[in-house]
Amino acid sequence: MRLSVITAAIVAAFVGIAGALAVVLAAAAAVGASQSETTSWVTGLALSMAVTSIVLSAWHRIPVITAWSTPGAAVIAATTGVGLAAASGAFVVAGLLILLTAAITPLGRLIERIPVAIASAMLAGVLVRFVTAMFESVAIAPEIVLPLIGLFLLLRLWSPSIAMMAVMAGAIALALYSGAFASSSIGFTVPQLTLIRPTFDPAILIGLAVPLYLVTMASQNLPGATVLRAAGYPVPMSSCLTVTGLASVLTAPIGAHTVNLAAITAAICTGPDAHPDPSKRWLTGIAYGVVYLAIAACGASIVALFAAFPPALMKTIAGLGLIGSLTGALGQALGDEQRRFAAVVTFVVTASGTTVAGIGAAFWGLIAGLAVVGLDIVARRIRNPA
Repeated sequence: MRLSVITAAIVAAFVGIAGALAVVLAAAAAVGASQSETTSWVTGLALSMAVTSIVLSAWHRIPVITAWSTPGAAVIAATTGVGLAAASGAFVVAGLLILLTAAITPLGRLIERIPVAIASAMLAGVLVRFVTAMFESVAIAPEIVLPLIGLFLLLRLWSPSIAMMAVMAGAIALALYSGAFASSSIGFTVPQLTLIRPTFDPAILIGLAVPLYLVTMASQNLPGATVLRAAGYPVPMSSCLTVTGLASVLTAPIGAHTVNLAAITAAICTGPDAHPDPSKRWLTGIAYGVVYLAIAACGASIVALFAAFPPALMKTIAGLGLIGSLTGALGQALGDEQRRFAAVVTFVVTASGTTVAGIGAAFWGLIAGLAVVGLDIVARRIRNPA
């Protein structure tokens, strides 16, 4: 054990919180979760990430870092008319689909065959609403939003991760200055887990569970596996999907959505800065899990802190935390010239937020994009029958 192992784990954990917790809270608000249910949600995610990171890292002796699905949280936050019980049912089904992917190899191959451009366009269509909401907030509270945007734009020239941590520090300072905490009782409170009985509505399962599963696989698990491979480690994909899928199923009844392989935070824990000896970097996964156990113990306090932020401040944190993901998703969506038109169709349908037959826009965007891809393939075969 080295000090660098501990510091890498701490930095990775706080980068994850700074960049994505606001999106999780937006998801909780979208499905009507109360503050106690939101606390249970955040605590459940932290516990799930702690246990899965420790188990997988100790089992395989490699630094397996897990995270909550930030794109998945964005999909949840973009839904309308879904209650917490029905959302919990969707979380259960998404976790079961991840377990099935681990058990049935052809299913995983089928997911991999979805064009990257289409999956990325669906994700971009979900994320764009958060980023535009941030800039819409400029007209409402320019004295809060503009300083944070300026701080982020300057610091990202050196390090996007440090930029988001600085944004969080700046947000707390601005909230203190504006008196946002004056009427809030923020202190250490032991978090309480709230049991939610999942309900299973077919329309919601199609409109929420399926997109949640797809973005978790395409935007989190596959990039997370790539980070491990790039660091020189074999990827035990089956066991990773089994452990994270099982954890997602077990924590869904306390409000938590899916956990998966991390990508950005994993890069912090898998490189030589964490430990010069690659065979010892698995200790970073253990330390990371311990940090998240501490975060789980502070779940109620963290939620209370964010709940005290003005709405414009929350939208700014969420938008800045997702603008990098939106950039990457748009780049992948439009980078494939052959699939570009289909990707644009997917993007606009998803971004419209249209709900048809109780099924959300993310699913219809995916279907529209795949339909255009299918028509393009048929047209090419007609023109070139050989």
